[in-house]
This record gives sequence, C-alpha cells and structure tokens, in this order.
Amino acid sequence: MVSTLYGEVSSEVYNKAKKIKLFVCDIDGVFSDGRIYLGNDGEELKAFHTKDGYGIKALSASGVDVAVITGRQSNIVQTRMTALTVKHIVQGQENKLPTLKAMIADLSLTPEQVAYIGDDMPDYECMQHVGLSIAVSDAHPSILSLADYTTFTRGGFGAVRETCDLFMQSQNTLHNATGASI
Repeated sequence: MVSTLYGEVSSEVYNKAKKIKLFVCDIDGVFSDGRIYLGNDGEELKAFHTKDGYGIKALSASGVDVAVITGRQSNIVQTRMTALTVKHIVQGQENKLPTLKAMIADLSLTPEQVAYIGDDMPDYECMQHVGLSIAVSDAHPSILSLADYTTFTRGGFGAVRETCDLFMQSQNTLHNATGASI
C-alpha cells in the first residue's frame, strides 16, 4: 500500500497511475454531482466544483492530457472545459468506446497510458479498455466492481481533483498543484 493525500492506495494502482499520459473523464456524475437543473424556459444548469477545475489545470501543467467524453450535449460543458484548457472535448456520444479508441490512436498512446473515470453504465466499456479504470465513490455498483480504483470523494465534490492529485503524486509532479488558476 502507498499513502496518498486522500488515503491508502494499492501499489498496483499507484504504479498504473505513474504511466498515465491521458486522463479521460465523463461529465455527469463525475465532474458534476449528476443532477441536472432545468429552468422554466428549458435552461439547463450544472454545478462544477472549483477543486476539480484546479486539479485539471494542475494536471495539464504537469504534462498529462485531459479529455472529456459525454453522452449529452451542453454549452455549459463546452464553456467550462474550454476555460480549464481541456484539449479534447467530445459531447453527444452515447457510445463512447469508438471515440475513446480513436483518441488513443490519434495521440499514439497505448491503453496502459490512459485512465478513465466514470460513474454509470455508459462508462463501462471505456473503463474496460484503459490501463487504469476509476469510479467515483457514489458510482453504480457495476462500475464500482469494475474499477481498479474508487475515489474517496463523491462525483461533483472533488473526485476529479483527487484523481489528478494521485497522478501527480505518483509521477512526482505534485508541485504543479500550486499556482494554477481556475
């Protein structure tokens, strides 16, 4: 076991985290708490935690690419991820695996260099195709049983930041978590 900022992690997970060059995230239930607020005029609202934003900026500064693949289409997601300088933003993909495979090939990576964080069944196939599969602590039981690593933190409340910190700690770049702006 290896001691991290959030708790004990198996040596196997820690060693897998050292190899990560691309961190792929779902949005609803991972970056957000999974709730979608709809206004009377059809306006859609989501809440994003600043801790997650800070983690993404720091992780990017440490040289790990970040991507999001989500089944829904939302201007909110585009705006927030662009502000966080996420390089790869793919929306409206209910079948995420072909997009993930193409992204890995386009970036000349191997699945072992990719981590994927999810919370529900649309993430299942992607989690099977990467070197490090991650579930947020409040994920669906099928996702929890599949994951190599389960965050200590719930989706939408810092689980992405926790994962970014794990990568940076394992890759000896945690110092990049200071000075990033969100």
